Amino acid sequence: MRLFDKVAIIGTGLIGGSMALAIKKKRLAREIFGVSRHKNTLLLAKKSGAIDKASQHLSIIRDADLVVLATPVNTILKLADIIVKFIRKDSIVTDVGSTKQEIVSKLSKIFPNYVGSHPLAGSEKRGITNASTGIFKNSFCILTPTKNTPPKVLKKIKNLWNQLGARVVVLSPDTHDRILSFVSHLPHAIAFSLIDVVPDKYLKFGATSLKDTTRIAFSDSRLWADIFLSNRKNMFKSIEHFENNLSRIKSAINTRDEKTLIKILKKAKGKREILG
Repeated sequence: MRLFDKVAIIGTGLIGGSMALAIKKKRLAREIFGVSRHKNTLLLAKKSGAIDKASQHLSIIRDADLVVLATPVNTILKLADIIVKFIRKDSIVTDVGSTKQEIVSKLSKIFPNYVGSHPLAGSEKRGITNASTGIFKNSFCILTPTKNTPPKVLKKIKNLWNQLGARVVVLSPDTHDRILSFVSHLPHAIAFSLIDVVPDKYLKFGATSLKDTTRIAFSDSRLWADIFLSNRKNMFKSIEHFENNLSRIKSAINTRDEKTLIKILKKAKGKREILG
């Protein structure tokens, strides 16, 4: 079922490229435009069949009835002021940014038909070469409308993500950022910090536990610096919670308090079992 005539995706990397491939496969749009600063990325996106037309210039989005901003957080904020010159007034705009308060606050004032999206389907891998049509299947996609979001726009974007296989949840931008600071942003901060603290000469002994725990430290450093800084208040709180809990383990080890240590570890194990 076609939802859109022309879709423009700005940023044809992992998420943008996967969206293009999935929209194409489901025949949800007649035509898909791809925009990227990198010529090679566009060539690969075209070759993979993800997009029909490619351009390094934003003017290609003029005729699109859906524009998707699939770039890092800071770039989304910068692009908003630029694409307003090209975009149709009736076009729907969404983004796939990992934080929402700053983005929603700005974009909802600029675009009347905007609603924020965040598909929880990323990977430490990046780029169009890692894009996949099934990346959104059974994943959560959080939508962050405001009181001014037109109901028909929210319904259409919700339908889009449902068609792509995602389970849609609607949250406020503030709630989204608070939750993600714990379940996504904090784990990345810990993974980066953990691998950094291991002395180089010990790395050759790093086995499955270290590799599994720090897998996401493969992630792009600039992208994650943007995420941490754009969600800094919530990140400060989640890191503080982690530090307090780690201090409890540190204290129990220091005082040889086996009972407390086992209690902490058992509670953590139970929560991990709930996660699945």
